[in-house]
Amino acid sequence: MKIKYFYQLLISHVSILILAFLLLSLLFSQFVESYIFENKVGELNSYGEQILTDLTVRIEGNEEFLTEYSQLLEARNIKYILFDNKGRVLYPELKSDLMIQLTSDEWAAISKGNRISVKHDIKRFDQEVTLVALPYMQGGRLVGGVLLLSPITGAMEMVSQLNRFLLYTIVISLSATILLSLVLSKNLIKRITDLRNAASMISSGNYDVNVPYTYVDEIGELAQDFNEMAAKLKKSDEEIKRLENRRRKFIADVSHELRTPLTTISGLAEGIKNGLIPDEEKSKGMVLIDREAKRLIRLVNENLDYEKIRSNQLQLNKLDIHLLEAFEIVKEQLEIQAEEKGNVIYIEAEDDITVHADYDRLIQILVNIVKNSIQFTEKGAIFLRGKESLSETIMEIEDTGVGIDPREIESIWLRFYKADLSRTNHSFGEFGIGLSIVKQLVQLHNGAIAVSSEKGTGTKFIIRIPKEI
Repeated sequence: MKIKYFYQLLISHVSILILAFLLLSLLFSQFVESYIFENKVGELNSYGEQILTDLTVRIEGNEEFLTEYSQLLEARNIKYILFDNKGRVLYPELKSDLMIQLTSDEWAAISKGNRISVKHDIKRFDQEVTLVALPYMQGGRLVGGVLLLSPITGAMEMVSQLNRFLLYTIVISLSATILLSLVLSKNLIKRITDLRNAASMISSGNYDVNVPYTYVDEIGELAQDFNEMAAKLKKSDEEIKRLENRRRKFIADVSHELRTPLTTISGLAEGIKNGLIPDEEKSKGMVLIDREAKRLIRLVNENLDYEKIRSNQLQLNKLDIHLLEAFEIVKEQLEIQAEEKGNVIYIEAEDDITVHADYDRLIQILVNIVKNSIQFTEKGAIFLRGKESLSETIMEIEDTGVGIDPREIESIWLRFYKADLSRTNHSFGEFGIGLSIVKQLVQLHNGAIAVSSEKGTGTKFIIRIPKEI
């Protein structure tokens, strides 16, 4: 069964209040009654002791002081009776009930010299009374005693009135509790409703939520945490969308990159198989197939390297490498490609310059940059320069090619980025994935790479690798 929060709050408050007031009323009423009766018993005992004391010192048979006591006690609404050892009334003379009205147990206690006190009695008399009986002993033997009676009707009325006041207090408190519960529950329900609405918005994919938290309490802290959660979910959602866009772009770029060499290889293989290519052109076709196959292998390897770098799976084996030797190896690998485009590679570095790096990855960095320079340069020059300071080794790769548009410099580090020139001329404008790997590898060496370029004058890459500490 579903119970609204308001009713839950109201029931809990009212239940606690009723239980508290009932317990308080019971205890307070009992305390007041006990206090009144104890005072009355104490008062009667005091008068009884005084009467018994006077009986021992007054002349026997003189009843004047007894009359004085009667007048004094009647003014306080108290009556007393003197009785002998048989329980017969000695004073005052009564026309009926010549025996005092004590039970056998009470009379047995009196006979032993014990006092009797009854706080509240309504059976033996026509009204509610408090009574005490004090024995008068001589030589350990009961001679007589005094019985004092005091009506307690007024005390009972006071207790009843007190109970009525407590009842009025309970009714007023319950009314105030219901009103207060209504006010508090409306405020709490509104705040909880705000949280529910915000949760519904998030479940529907809308993370632009902000739950107000003006109160510094648990619900306010919950609202604040909820807002922080929503902000993190929004950030995560944006990151997921960004990664999804990157994934789609990556698939599209990879598909585009692979389509061209695969189409070339498939077309040439089909032509050779069906005899559509003349014999004198077959060798040229096989060379083209080999080149395109190697291009596919390069693309696959570069993508594998890139993912290894991103997932921190690439381990570096750093050592001190002679920079001049590394430059000569790169020149030897790429000199034929440079000559095909009429370019010359120049090396400018001292023999004793070293760089603290992973040998294979250093060659990979230099080869990728030099290949890029060859691609963007025709009948020009490519310079490999090396120098060092106390803290780092500096490598510069500069070409005299077409240069890069300043608006595209930061984009060249993106995978498969192509400048606008590539849309009309495949010879220029394709950066591929190589430069993206270069930047990642330089950063793995705790180094930095920068590029500067001007359209029509060339491009310069500057790599800084820190020395071993």
